[in-house]
Amino acid sequence: MSDQHWLKLFREGVFNAESLAEHLDMTPGELPDKLNDAIADYPVRINDYFLNLMKEKGDSLALQVVPSAAETEQGVEAHFEDPLAEEADSPVRGLVHRYPDRVLLMVTTQCPIYCRFCTRKRIIGKPGIISTATIEAGIDYIRHHPEIRDVLLSGGDPLMVKDELLERILRSLRAIPHLEVLRIGTRVPGALPQRVTPELCAILKQFHPLYMNIHFNHPDEITPEVAKACALLADAGIPLGSQTVLLKGINDDPEIMKQLMHKLLTIRVKPYYLYQADLIKGTEHFRTTVEKGLEIMDALQGHTTGFAVPKYVIDAPGGGGKVPVSPQTLIGLSPEDAVIKNYEGKTYRYPQPKEPAQDCVEHPSANGNNPTPCER
Repeated sequence: MSDQHWLKLFREGVFNAESLAEHLDMTPGELPDKLNDAIADYPVRINDYFLNLMKEKGDSLALQVVPSAAETEQGVEAHFEDPLAEEADSPVRGLVHRYPDRVLLMVTTQCPIYCRFCTRKRIIGKPGIISTATIEAGIDYIRHHPEIRDVLLSGGDPLMVKDELLERILRSLRAIPHLEVLRIGTRVPGALPQRVTPELCAILKQFHPLYMNIHFNHPDEITPEVAKACALLADAGIPLGSQTVLLKGINDDPEIMKQLMHKLLTIRVKPYYLYQADLIKGTEHFRTTVEKGLEIMDALQGHTTGFAVPKYVIDAPGGGGKVPVSPQTLIGLSPEDAVIKNYEGKTYRYPQPKEPAQDCVEHPSANGNNPTPCER
């Protein structure tokens, strides 16, 4: 499939207030002011392929990408532009060095769709932040830090980069002797599967070991086109994993989550992460309680095959990294917050969304022995 086909799908669809108004059967002047404010603060992009998957306004796919007036509401005081404090761990622009032996390298701010809950919505779709110069500076940083053995390409979506540039980036990284593993984090196979071409796969297979984690949130995203794209990638020898964000009103239901995990296995994608939603400015309406995540994990564990069960994690607010929610790491849980302990033994507070009053849930003690009542 030619570049022209996927680029045509990407360039069409909803990409500004005018095209959104047309999709909503309005004129641009009829869009509510708060909706215009949401678009002004964070651009809209729904490619034509994904737009045609949306069955009706307000369905589980539309909720992920169509702007909402709720985005203009601040939510809890802890919501941030940069909720994971990535910029504090960026020795050069576009590179995050948080963990001792691995880094994240951003190669674009472009995505096939703009998820309204995106952790990096502060930069997505905005020009001038990532450039050839920032990418080269990031690669040079990696080259001069031999403790780095693993690089995750991210952004934006690395598969939105043209083939020639992506190959050049991968070749430069693979030439660094101390790098062992390359990874790509992407939503392209599930949101613009036409981008996955035999030519792209021929480039990627040159740079093994190369792994790919694909963002999927709902079983309706698994289509014949997506299955074909994932088959091309898997046949190129690329191990495929999934990452899913727990989203209120979209996938916060045990049966929907089980359907998603089962469908992923049928297209050769292994469930990997289930993320508690980050504390991103304007996304309070997407957040669930931590108890809801635990309920879903309980419904999966033992009720389906073991490798269909993802790892449930909270990316600790303020830069603590990904923390699996387990008796050893969940050291406090109340209607107000979850207190988690990361790999360094540091504690972080994840504020719960405001919900109707409920009884406090008992949680296992930090040493995994008898349950202890959580503190109010």
